[in-house]
Amino acid sequence: VQLQASGGGLVQAGGSLRLSCGASGSIFRLYDMGWYRQAPGKQRELVATITSGFRRTYADPVKGRFTISRDNAKKTVSLQMDSLKPEDTAVYYCNAVVNANGVTYWGQGTQVTVSS
Repeated sequence: VQLQASGGGLVQAGGSLRLSCGASGSIFRLYDMGWYRQAPGKQRELVATITSGFRRTYADPVKGRFTISRDNAKKTVSLQMDSLKPEDTAVYYCNAVVNANGVTYWGQGTQVTVSS
């Protein structure tokens, strides 16, 4: 199983970016999917998650600005990021719980840089 993230880049404060992550390999079912981020010198932190039933949770710093979505048929999870702030600068990682064994897989990370 592999997760491939894309969509990062450089954007000015107040701008928007959309991250996407596709899953491939021996996947019978995708359970929870999510996005995490890690800023320089900080621990990786939760950004947003979405269950197979489309229940969403968001970290407080991104509520009202970020939207997580998924497409089960395409095996993708996306993160729409609006009203970006310099403090959103980080490497963003997608993850997914795959198949009944509950193993969590991670994507390779995509850099998001927000300039002030």
